[in-house]
Amino acid sequence: MLGAAAEPGQLSLQQNSLPAQNPATAKERQGEAQRIFQEGQAALNQGELDHAEAAFLKVLKLDRKSAAAHANLGVVEMRRKKWEKALVELHAAQALAPQITGIRVNIGLVEYRRANYEAAIPPFESAVRDQPDLLQARYLLGLCYMFVERPADAVRALEPLWPQMSDQFVYLYVLGNAAFHSGNQDLDDKASRRLIEVGGDTPQFHLLMGKALLNRDDDQKALSELKQAAAANPNLPFLHFHLGIAYRRLSQPDLAEQEFRKDIELAPDAGYNYEQLGKLYQQMGREAEAERAFRDALAQEPRLPASLTELAKIDLRRGETNQALKEVDQAVTLAPETQGIHFVRGQILQRLGRTTEAKSEFEIARKSLAAGVERDRARSNRETVPDPELARQP
Repeated sequence: MLGAAAEPGQLSLQQNSLPAQNPATAKERQGEAQRIFQEGQAALNQGELDHAEAAFLKVLKLDRKSAAAHANLGVVEMRRKKWEKALVELHAAQALAPQITGIRVNIGLVEYRRANYEAAIPPFESAVRDQPDLLQARYLLGLCYMFVERPADAVRALEPLWPQMSDQFVYLYVLGNAAFHSGNQDLDDKASRRLIEVGGDTPQFHLLMGKALLNRDDDQKALSELKQAAAANPNLPFLHFHLGIAYRRLSQPDLAEQEFRKDIELAPDAGYNYEQLGKLYQQMGREAEAERAFRDALAQEPRLPASLTELAKIDLRRGETNQALKEVDQAVTLAPETQGIHFVRGQILQRLGRTTEAKSEFEIARKSLAAGVERDRARSNRETVPDPELARQP
């Protein structure tokens, strides 16, 4: 499996220059800025984030146009998982040094970690255009395309990585899945054959095969593969999550609930487990429990459009239309191409008496469906199986 992504890129101070001034003074300030910057880099390398932050802020007092200092302050905030602050610094660095590919990669990484996949695509695309051999950026670009349901684009991004990554389970799984959904049968077969060669009879292989079969709606075979994985290693990350999906689809709700609860014990901060519980409780007519589950999901991962949409439906049914509109607006921001969300928003606006806006939302939903954005899903009532472990890779 692919390991953690590379360390966010740090920049060197030499890429910047101090403002024009007396040559002797400028040289002195340059030397001081260089010394402090190196001190900050050393602290950053040692994980001393407060020390590093203080040093880079001092550099900016000496040279307010230091792209490197802004960029490395962005890295400090990335390590703290303060994504909004990281973006402020990284965008400041990008404005000062738009030619530096590493800054754009880091912006993409931040958006990826925020689950803002649409926003992560442009900086990754730009970085890959400039440096086509950037493995991490190209791989994450492919994942982003899959998350926003652009499988053909995912194939174009991921297939060139075959020489470097065709011995890695997750890459082969994602590539095969993208090939299947884009109708590229030859590549799908190639990835599947290689996955079997690499995987052998390991529990990780059976987990990935089970996930692939769930994505192809072959739920009974998927359950068989997942059970084999569980027999060999019951503590595999997200194994019970996918077992829960299989049991839910096969109309075994009690077993599905047990599996989701097991995965919550192993990964209590994974919002997708709670989201799946919410869907399960809805199917069982247990709306109060479904609502709690969706709220628990968003407490762990605020950027889950499906949970937001389901809460909007619940609030709409009980007449809390303003709250419903707030939730569905968040969902639209996160998944603007999903026609089902626009349909729900249209229903809410209609209930609020905002007829013109409601008609516009219904028209967006109609055009989206007609254009085939979710054509296959609408025809077969197929759901996309989440890949929460992929979202956490960086």
